[in-house]
Amino acid sequence: MTKPFIVILVLIASIFTSSLCAQEFEITGKIIDKTAKTPLESATVYIESIKDSTLITYTISDRKGNYELSTRTKLKEVNLFVTFNGFQTYKQKVTLDTSVIRLPDIGLELASNELDAVQIVAIRAPITVKKDTLEFNADSFKTRPDATVQDLIKQLPGVEVDSDGKITVNGKEVNKILVNGKPFFGNDPNIATKNLTKDIVDKIQVMATKSESEEFTGKQGTSEEQTINIELKKDQNKGFFGRATVSGGTDERYAMSGIGNYFNENQRISVLASKNNINSSGFSYDEIYDMMGNSGGNVYFGDGQGFGGLRGGGGQGITTSSNAGASFVDEFKDKTEILADYFFSRSDSENESRVERENILPDGSFFTNSTSTSMNVNDSHRATSELQFKIDSTFKIIVAPSFRYTEGENFSSRNEESLDDEGTLLNRGDSQNSTDSERRNFANNIDVIKKFGSKGSYISLGINNSFINNVSDNFLNTTNEIFGTTPSTETRDQLTDTESKQNQISADIEYRIPLKEKLFLDLNYRFANRRERNDRRVFDFDNTTNQYDAFNQTLSSDLKVNFQTHTPKIGINYEGEKLYLSFNTGLLFSELKNEELIQNTSVTSSFSDISINSYMRYSIKQGMSVYVNYNTNTQSPSAQQLQPVANVSNPLNIVVGNPNLNREFNQSMYLNFNNYDFKSKSGFFAWFSATLTNDKIVPFSTTDENRIRTTTYTNVDGVFRGNGGVSYSKTIKRDSSSVRFRVGLYNNYTKEFNFSNSVKFSTKQNRLTPSVRMTYNYRELLEIEPRYSMSFNTIQYSLENLENETFQNHNVGLKTTTFWPKKIVFGNDLRYTYRTNVAPGFERSALFWNMSLGIKILNDKGTIKLTAYDLLDQNINTRRSVTADYIQDSQSTVLQRYFMLGFTYKLSKVGGKKSNIEYF
Repeated sequence: MTKPFIVILVLIASIFTSSLCAQEFEITGKIIDKTAKTPLESATVYIESIKDSTLITYTISDRKGNYELSTRTKLKEVNLFVTFNGFQTYKQKVTLDTSVIRLPDIGLELASNELDAVQIVAIRAPITVKKDTLEFNADSFKTRPDATVQDLIKQLPGVEVDSDGKITVNGKEVNKILVNGKPFFGNDPNIATKNLTKDIVDKIQVMATKSESEEFTGKQGTSEEQTINIELKKDQNKGFFGRATVSGGTDERYAMSGIGNYFNENQRISVLASKNNINSSGFSYDEIYDMMGNSGGNVYFGDGQGFGGLRGGGGQGITTSSNAGASFVDEFKDKTEILADYFFSRSDSENESRVERENILPDGSFFTNSTSTSMNVNDSHRATSELQFKIDSTFKIIVAPSFRYTEGENFSSRNEESLDDEGTLLNRGDSQNSTDSERRNFANNIDVIKKFGSKGSYISLGINNSFINNVSDNFLNTTNEIFGTTPSTETRDQLTDTESKQNQISADIEYRIPLKEKLFLDLNYRFANRRERNDRRVFDFDNTTNQYDAFNQTLSSDLKVNFQTHTPKIGINYEGEKLYLSFNTGLLFSELKNEELIQNTSVTSSFSDISINSYMRYSIKQGMSVYVNYNTNTQSPSAQQLQPVANVSNPLNIVVGNPNLNREFNQSMYLNFNNYDFKSKSGFFAWFSATLTNDKIVPFSTTDENRIRTTTYTNVDGVFRGNGGVSYSKTIKRDSSSVRFRVGLYNNYTKEFNFSNSVKFSTKQNRLTPSVRMTYNYRELLEIEPRYSMSFNTIQYSLENLENETFQNHNVGLKTTTFWPKKIVFGNDLRYTYRTNVAPGFERSALFWNMSLGIKILNDKGTIKLTAYDLLDQNINTRRSVTADYIQDSQSTVLQRYFMLGFTYKLSKVGGKKSNIEYF
């Protein structure tokens, strides 16, 4: 893999050096208020081509009003612009006759009338700083004609978009995407960024994520996550646009999807539907790499939520999924706003897996080999809505109910055997498990906010409640064989009826008192209560009656859990433009009570803890800030962890709850430093987080001489998790090309405690991951994205009989996309992975290659696309999992090589007329 990447890098260098004949220039100066003679910080300074107004480069003035523009160009003259909110736009022609040009101080005049305001709007700066909001003018950033919003976002300074569509701005993750200030189809950012086109966008706004209460009251938010708001052009905010895709391929693979949107000022209606058997959610469109499902390629797939909170297939197994949804947004004349959406999802999946596990004991190890098969069919309906009633400018009520109904049929079979370190068979178990289940979940959030006066005083009340009802019938059939000196065989044929109910309610009331300008006293009280009942009835099969009517009291349980907290707090908050300080402290009183009605046991525990929520954010200068927080919280055990009866669904691994568990107490700290330099188009980010947990709930396992494991739970102190990293990114632009690269170093450390045969031991894990990624773009015709990362892993055990482990994982990737000849798009995505430590019999490495060729037809409204998934037929799903008491290698069913031919048609009618190019 080394030689191809060297060739690619040489190619990039040769193309890039072709622009070096352009001369490098530097323009410097100072921006001041012409009347007050004071420097203006965060004024936007930029230069454009005189011929076609193409943006060349831009920067932001510093605290002293100084600016510095550096660029390499062949142009001899350019137009220089200076914009600042509330001032007239300044324009000057600059002759590039020397490499360093020092301009006289530029004095800006106040925009004193409507004509000046019109001028400010007419001449739009590429970037505008408005308090805590960065605003980017979409037309200032060059992209190819059919670019999506995601393509536009990738061009913005300080913004990174990874291969999964995750967006970060100046090192901070974007967790919310809005369109005209309103959510767009739930919380999946890809739905908006990959389905809206750049040509209908007026501006992109980036701001700190705030709650509805913080937004309405003007209180500064404590979240370090970011929100992106996509503002559409006024003349594009009326009309309809949509697209539909149909595709079919080898191995009976297929994918169908469609989405339509209707905009009418503040009203928006969106509908979508899809069906496929390639493990795809079906709605994150990409001109090149969609219709490929999830890639695998020895890549670990997490358990993240899919579109609309629904699963999209995942990396294990093969899933046939069907999805449909509708969304409605409107704002009425009385300022009432309504947001509502409905989603339906069906997933039909099957999977086969093989697992080899080394189980760690104080005096040695034993080994478990297992194979399993599963088939699952699940239907899910989800409806959510939000009503906002703005009574007047000081009073607002928000009501947000949601409902979800899920039903499923799940079947699994498992064969498992245990061996000692010499390979002698100790036991063997076979099981079949069939479950029918239903789950109903209703939740409602109510926020009432009232402001007083103009100094920031307010009172707010938030009430959150949820009701969950689960019902399931589980049929279990197991055979467990014990070998050795006293062989035995045990069989089970049981029906388990389970009904669990959970009722949670919490109420928060907060009152803010202004003490002086920017300084506030906050009084807060929170009440929370979780009531849970888990009724689990087990019936053995009676051969006499041929029915499951023999009640098994030993394995049955009817558990009631009540966890209640009271938290009064007082806090001081300072909310300056540069410095934000917040310290809130109080007492957390909690009571955990559980009562077992069948086993006739009852346990009550009470706790008093200190509750702290503290934040500090300091803006050193534009683009540079530091953020620190320290918080404490508690976590109660689940009903399954408390239920004092055995779960024998896996006869070789029996699980029993512990009714005497305490709550967990967590102390967490987070530190973040970020610096984006608009002058050099470079960013440096560093962060560190740590969590210390006392009374952590951990497994307590005992293994008998036949290697049958019984696990319960206990509490331990001193569990620690820490992670951190640094990254540096830089963008280099020339007249016809650009290079953006990012290097990073990340570290993750954990110290955990477990028990094996009553012996307490610790496990320390550390993973150090350096990475590098680069994107090269030439004239919007060629894009090359090489990337590489590796991880150094070390594991240390306190048990003397266990050797420490050290291993590495390597990941290499290369994505190339060409947009030439015209109307033809060709893409390749290669990923190579190598694991140094998987067990014999498991694949260590794989080269995964996806390819796509698209041809635009019908005046660019249609696209014919041929895709090849896993071209080399090397897709695997090998994983190594390391925990405190076992090391496990696994491999499961994945998608394998297929070819697919598809057709996409796009339709658009916006602004009262059809577009010349209808490229939704």
